[in-house]
Amino acid sequence: MDRRIAWVCNWLDPTLSAKEQSALNLRDTTVTALQRLSRSAAVEKLLGLVQQNGKILTGQILRTAAMPPHLRAMRIASNVLPAYSHPAIRPLYDEPVLRQAAEEGLDPAGKVARKGGVRLSMHPGQYCVLATVRDETRAAAVADIEYHTEVMRLLGHAGGWHPHGAHINVHAGGRAAGLDAFRHGLTLLSEAARGLLTVENEETAYGLDDLLPIADALPIVLDLHHHWVVTGDYILPDDPRIPRIIESWRGVRPVIHISAPREELVPGQDPDRLPDRAALLAAGVTARDLRAHSTRLWNRAHAAWAGQHLAWGDIEVEAKDKNLAAAAFAEGLAAYG
Repeated sequence: MDRRIAWVCNWLDPTLSAKEQSALNLRDTTVTALQRLSRSAAVEKLLGLVQQNGKILTGQILRTAAMPPHLRAMRIASNVLPAYSHPAIRPLYDEPVLRQAAEEGLDPAGKVARKGGVRLSMHPGQYCVLATVRDETRAAAVADIEYHTEVMRLLGHAGGWHPHGAHINVHAGGRAAGLDAFRHGLTLLSEAARGLLTVENEETAYGLDDLLPIADALPIVLDLHHHWVVTGDYILPDDPRIPRIIESWRGVRPVIHISAPREELVPGQDPDRLPDRAALLAAGVTARDLRAHSTRLWNRAHAAWAGQHLAWGDIEVEAKDKNLAAAAFAEGLAAYG
């Protein structure tokens, strides 16, 4: 069974200048900047960005495909088609020239991913929530998920149940709305979007146990760090909840998220001892501090614990050093044994 460790969103290369590194990652613009332009000028600006982003994304996937098989997985940044889901900008993407650029730019990237065995994912931002009491918030979330689905479609990774392992991951949303609101939101999505969507446990609203009742509707992404922040529990692969998570993926290899508390939270932390949530809180570290992602998975015992979960799922490393952190995690697992 293939086991993959994924990097997320931006590619870092410390051998390059800041400007050269920037050129390796997707370009973006703002709705405000586009609205200052005439329609034709806005289309022209988007055209240049979409053409650039198609080439940049293809380059990112090519670099990932050139890595060892266990590192051939990545999360695509959301700004592939800038401002696409905004209601004022969305009609511009119906212009034939822009539509053609999106199709011609992303199709090669998808082919490179499939040929190279690169697993792809996307993760809409924190304001994309289906469980909400506000109709406008729900409508915006649906539009955002459909946008990410369109990117996957253009890549050739949509249609059916998580084709090529692709997925679009979200947080559930507001606790006050309840999971029935989340289920209702699912009914508003296209079939293609429902075939790509996953949901992860979080620290502030829906934990792992809260989400298990909707494992019949979509796959659950276990975020190991979020679970630890809430419970202090280092969940193990033999935990009785793991089979239900695996079952929710319906034959597709699951995805897991991992990050670590920042090393500087308590000076002198032993990298060979698991961070103790209770001790950190007693030392004055706040829950908000615990949620922040570290630069790398610096704690060897913590990384070794997380690595055990590769037995049943692929791991996305959510750390500030992006691809460098994912590669270091893999190297550390080999060294730690």
